[in-house]
Amino acid sequence: MGRLGQMFSRFRFARAGAESPAEKLGQLREMRWVVAGLGNPGDQYHRSGHNIGFMVVERLAESCGAKLDRRKFKGIFGEVRIGADPVILVKPQTYYNLSGECVSAILGYYKIPAERLIVVHDEIDLEPRQLRLKRGGGDAGNRGVRSIAATLGTPEFVRVRVGIGRPAPGEKARDHVLQTLGRAELEAFRASISRAAEAVEAVITSGLERAMNLYNQRA
Repeated sequence: MGRLGQMFSRFRFARAGAESPAEKLGQLREMRWVVAGLGNPGDQYHRSGHNIGFMVVERLAESCGAKLDRRKFKGIFGEVRIGADPVILVKPQTYYNLSGECVSAILGYYKIPAERLIVVHDEIDLEPRQLRLKRGGGDAGNRGVRSIAATLGTPEFVRVRVGIGRPAPGEKARDHVLQTLGRAELEAFRASISRAAEAVEAVITSGLERAMNLYNQRA
């Protein structure tokens, strides 16, 4: 098509109030996913159960050959491609209970809807290393998830939950989630961290329902 023909084609689409195929394709290419792993910044929290979300995002970055080296939106993030989709991997640096400040800023800047957000976090109501995927619902007392739902104005995002088990009798929940995992414990979680990363990939490439069928099993 000649230059005049291309101009006329764009004019026809504009008059009809429709987008050209090229414009639609460009929008599809720009539609991203966001995968937010929850945790706390600082070396003292690095190996705690509360930082499982960070570990899963780091595993995803490693498997995709990417670096999490950009600092903006109160987080550390990087961009990868999973399947055909561009994906932002982010570790909020706001501390766990204020994770929504980072996540809502990224979604707002890139104009990404909540249904294309995957939040990875630890879960005390699941047995250690057990994996569960779901969309929406309550926060079950998880203040990071609560913060994200509050700042987005909706709970309708995907959660990938990695069980760390309940506190021992007499132990406070806060102490339980923040205690440092020993070498043997961390090694035991390694396979679950990899499975959680695979589950995230499955949500993006195959859809949530199929991913749930594959990964909502006892580890």
